[in-house]
Amino acid sequence: MDSKLDAELSKLDPAVPFRASSTHLHHTWAKTFYSRPELYIRPHSLEEIQKLVTLARRCRRRLVMVGCGHSPSALTLTSSWMVNLDHCNRVLRVNEEKKTLVVEGGIRLRDLNLRANKMGLTMPNLGSIDEQSIVGAIATATHGSSTRHGLLSQSVRSLRIVLANGSAVRCSATQNEDLFRAALVSLGALGIIVEVEFEMIAACNIEWDQSLHSLPYILDRWDKDLWTTKEYTRVWWLPYMRRAIVWRADKTDKPLRAPVDSWYGGSVGFHTYHVLLWLSNYVPRILPAIEWFVFGMQYGFSNGATTSAVEELRTGLLMNCLYSQFVNEWALPLHKGPEAIARLSAWLNGDEAGSGIPFSSKGLYVHAPVEVRVSDTSPTSPRPFLDNTAADGPTLYLNATLYRPYNRDPPCRDRYYEAFEWLMKQLGGRPHWAKNFEFVSPAELKDMYGADLQSYLRVRADVDPEGMFVGEWHRRTILGADVPALPLEEREVRRRMMAEGGQMWDGEQRHNNNNAGNGDGHGSGAQTQEGRGRAQATADADKDKAVSPSISTSSSGESFDMLHGSRVEGATGVHVFNKM
Repeated sequence: MDSKLDAELSKLDPAVPFRASSTHLHHTWAKTFYSRPELYIRPHSLEEIQKLVTLARRCRRRLVMVGCGHSPSALTLTSSWMVNLDHCNRVLRVNEEKKTLVVEGGIRLRDLNLRANKMGLTMPNLGSIDEQSIVGAIATATHGSSTRHGLLSQSVRSLRIVLANGSAVRCSATQNEDLFRAALVSLGALGIIVEVEFEMIAACNIEWDQSLHSLPYILDRWDKDLWTTKEYTRVWWLPYMRRAIVWRADKTDKPLRAPVDSWYGGSVGFHTYHVLLWLSNYVPRILPAIEWFVFGMQYGFSNGATTSAVEELRTGLLMNCLYSQFVNEWALPLHKGPEAIARLSAWLNGDEAGSGIPFSSKGLYVHAPVEVRVSDTSPTSPRPFLDNTAADGPTLYLNATLYRPYNRDPPCRDRYYEAFEWLMKQLGGRPHWAKNFEFVSPAELKDMYGADLQSYLRVRADVDPEGMFVGEWHRRTILGADVPALPLEEREVRRRMMAEGGQMWDGEQRHNNNNAGNGDGHGSGAQTQEGRGRAQATADADKDKAVSPSISTSSSGESFDMLHGSRVEGATGVHVFNKM
């Protein structure tokens, strides 16, 4: 056991467990990245969360929140302390009149909907999956596909957050509004969101249909009724076939009717497609033929082929993500969609001059489909500071998905994504925070968000001045060189390729490096991962940072119990201070 942690534990109430292990290996759902946190902590209550925050502050450790790890990016990587709230998953209060539920931050969307359904309620909108925690979905601006809905956070009425000083703070549109606007897309850099008040709707079914159309048909209907005929609409564009699948759904009172079995939803189709994608890593030019075969088997070979079903709203909006993947999704004004698709289509099909994209597409082949979704956040008030959507009308999302067959990266990734991001930036787009955008600088993001980013950074600095919740991902995206290095900030030391695919990420905190950089994220004199736990704390562990005067904290009854208690014993070989 780390001597500093042992000493600090001995000062705190032993009746409040500190449930941590030191053997956890973290990876994203797609196994794009791995990291090995010093401690993996799984609290069961608010008191345990406040205790671990106090310990992290005194032991000079960074904290990283993780749920299902569905973001394929480096956002959740750490060599410091990782916190998972899966055991903080209760429904705390229900207001039947307002149709709101107050839930703990670790509840998964699937479980939230299942419990809400027992009360005749459901979430009004979902993305493609329901495996995320409610807090993880909110933190990265998760959305569905409907011009009648915005981000999932549009339904959030209030939040409760444990800040770096251990205090639990409530915020809403009428209380601590700036903190609320920052926390609605928090990027995990403000604190630990422990409670969410979420507005539901009456539980219902949806009837959906999907049909295959030519790309000219899609572009012709774009500004007419493509996105407005039904409440939910999404499109999967097949770039080499120059076709698209249109999926639409409306609420209905009709009884459930199961969808027909899909080709790659079955074992033969699933594994056949996976093997073909793996083969294309070595022979990329077969990808257009794979697109024709696979999506012909899945959706039909002729335009107009249609299937339909009636499902519960909570399941009907979901889709099968199939295999490990990179995803690079951008939001831009909906009216720019036809130009974006036409230019990207030209580039992918060899017409570089017509596309206006200054990168060669010679010999480059990509995966299908390109996912096309929509939202409309323009009625939202207050807007999250880091909302990436258009503020004055509907938003289009283009998602360039690349599969990683058997966890092997496709050879087209860098060139495809560089060209794709160049086009998105030229059309006024902004990247989805949880996805694999790589060719965007902090200066560009500063220009994209303007005063809103500065407001977010101001709130972030107020509630976490030492950077307890800041890592390399935040430095290379939103902080850049303008924000000085923070005492508890973690930086990247190295990445190593894993034999089974993906990258192992190693980090260190700046206070553990005598030659740390000045804010550009690239200090020298790196300390190894194995040595990180031996570093000595560099600040007074008993010093509690004050909350900004602009933020009202919880009452004394909600504040952290600082009682000194007897020493808590740990299990041999691992940091376990009361069983998980």
